[in-house]
Amino acid sequence: MRVVVVGSGIAGLIAAHRASARHEVTIVTKSALAESNTRYAQGGIAVALFEDDSVESHIADTVRAGAGLCDPHAVAVLCTEGPDRVRDLIRLGVAFDSRDGELVRGHEAAHSARRVLHAGGDATGSAIESALLRAVRGTTIDVLERTFVADLVVDGGGVRGVDVILPDGTGRRLAADAVILASGGAGQLYLHTTNPSVATGDGIAAAWRAGAAISDLEFYQFHPTALALPGHHLVSEAVRGEGAVLRDAAGERFLLDVHPDAELAPRDVVARGIAAAMEHQGGRPVVLDATALGAEFLRERFPGITAACAERGIDWSREPVPVTPAAHYAMGGVRTDVDGRSTLRGLYAVGEAACTGVHGANRLASNSLLEALVFAWRAAAALDSAWVPLDVPVRPAPLAAEGETPVDRGELQELLWSRAGLLRDAAGLREAADVLAGWRADGRSPRGREDAALLDLARLLVAAALDREESRGAHARTDFPDASPALARSTAWTGPGVAVAEVAA
Repeated sequence: MRVVVVGSGIAGLIAAHRASARHEVTIVTKSALAESNTRYAQGGIAVALFEDDSVESHIADTVRAGAGLCDPHAVAVLCTEGPDRVRDLIRLGVAFDSRDGELVRGHEAAHSARRVLHAGGDATGSAIESALLRAVRGTTIDVLERTFVADLVVDGGGVRGVDVILPDGTGRRLAADAVILASGGAGQLYLHTTNPSVATGDGIAAAWRAGAAISDLEFYQFHPTALALPGHHLVSEAVRGEGAVLRDAAGERFLLDVHPDAELAPRDVVARGIAAAMEHQGGRPVVLDATALGAEFLRERFPGITAACAERGIDWSREPVPVTPAAHYAMGGVRTDVDGRSTLRGLYAVGEAACTGVHGANRLASNSLLEALVFAWRAAAALDSAWVPLDVPVRPAPLAAEGETPVDRGELQELLWSRAGLLRDAAGLREAADVLAGWRADGRSPRGREDAALLDLARLLVAAALDREESRGAHARTDFPDASPALARSTAWTGPGVAVAEVAA
């Protein structure tokens, strides 16, 4: 079987490595092979590996954070299979931090146990990426770097390959019996994001254009603490797990009045609490105070953040650092089953490009690397099984035709940040929808192709946010501040913009 894997983060590399044992595999990645969201992941990987923890507890924490929208079966698969998959990572050469022969565990928000593994302190993603790159380079996998997937090739109701743009600008068609999308999220939709520049949602948009169902785009997670300085370097949730606290301009711990878990409340709660405090103090950022942890501990436990602060002239062991929320992770994506199968025959999706239902309305901290690992492993195995259709009911989607004004990426990012960001309402979302409807992207240059994907996803995100008249998890409507039991379901749009499906949670 010929298999094309799109993307080279943990999900793509695991899927390609596993599939290469039995199939002819090609990896297509639009930047260098090592460039992906995985590389920048600091927080770690959550897994119930220890005697004082349990799979059942991990399941309960995941479901609780997901605000009533998690798929129970998908969560059970994630947490039950996670320990074995992490052991596989260790066998592949990932050196998680240990002390006296025992794995070191971190604590992060909304977890009821210390179960988060790290590598290199705050360089977990980089350590995983490096180990998997070594494993992939030891196989017969073909790799096409700096190659852009322009579209999926659909024939006879199924995906039969991909059309790509090579580094010299010429086009090429790669025939395939199966395509595994592992192309990551779309943090570049927003003005402030922790994601690298490659995170423009190209794979998700291509799947939507090809007719696959796309779910839950309204649920975009904003990490509470990115440095409020150029580059928006991520300050891991593990810093708060070790005891750092958030303070307002008066030096007070304002989150104590927001949630009983204060700094360790679910991410959506902490992010909105910070945003409210910033608004109260005229837009100035709040600060994260880690000074009580000491210089030696911070340098050893968080070397990357320590270096990032130093590069910006800050010694965070002596002074608090300014932080702000930033777009971080898409809970939505290509709708799949627990084996990565989409609604379009021959198309699989894994990692942040997929919507398995695991994260619900709000991802539990450090579940993303585990999700990518577990479901990419399953998707590779599913290639050897008969295709099982993923069927969802549909209804019309309220999307307008493309407009005439060329889209400006900066203006799109500003628009989504202000109208479809941490807090939303009908007036702002309708304004955003009207503006987006008037824009078009030429899709011919490399940046233009990315802009076309961002414009497609921005329209879908705004439409989904308008449609969900409630507040749930990462989706907060000021005009509908409460959750509605009637809306405890996922919403999936099928492309190109013709129908919407509702999937019971």
